[in-house]
Amino acid sequence: MSNDIAYPVFRTPDLDLALNTARRLMEFGSREDSRVTVYAELCSVAEVQRMARKLPQGQYAGDFDYREVDGVPREQWPPLVAGLSGPDLPNDPAVYEGRLPVTCELDGLPIGSIEDAFATAIGPSSGWINWEWLCWPDAPELDFLGERKHAEVSLLLNTRTRELDEPAADHTVLLHVRSVCIDGREGREPYAHWLAEQVGLTVIGPGELW
Repeated sequence: MSNDIAYPVFRTPDLDLALNTARRLMEFGSREDSRVTVYAELCSVAEVQRMARKLPQGQYAGDFDYREVDGVPREQWPPLVAGLSGPDLPNDPAVYEGRLPVTCELDGLPIGSIEDAFATAIGPSSGWINWEWLCWPDAPELDFLGERKHAEVSLLLNTRTRELDEPAADHTVLLHVRSVCIDGREGREPYAHWLAEQVGLTVIGPGELW
């Protein structure tokens, strides 16, 4: 099994600029079958309800302990455990007690189908947009073959970590390549630098395993 490592290549508080920059990088490696996934964590009932109005097609699920549902038929699971679309979310704030944060996710969608709506809807919450099934080209001058399995672009929104555990006032574009760690060093980091340079970007920090 192999992993990818994501390098930050652009950071800005301007959401439109961040989204356009991420798209420019994504388009460098896009294919006909490329897909996009979006994900957010909503830490208050007000944010859940606001997001559900703006993104009703999202799939919303609350926090839960797996022991709650172990051996229990799905139709008997508590509210917010199975995941609900926006219009099906409960209105009673009491239902959300012990269920926050609520996640919102849509995965495997065609490129261009959700990014603008999601970026508009996320507001102050933290989340990410991830473009996958891309294809990075060969870099023969560096003796690096291209990437398919680990060719992705991510845009972190209002955070600087994949875990969404560090709120930030800016947004970060990440470029993914295969992680090949040799003697504690990432052997394909020069390839990430080369890819970023092809679209006028620069690696601005250490990579994060994804």
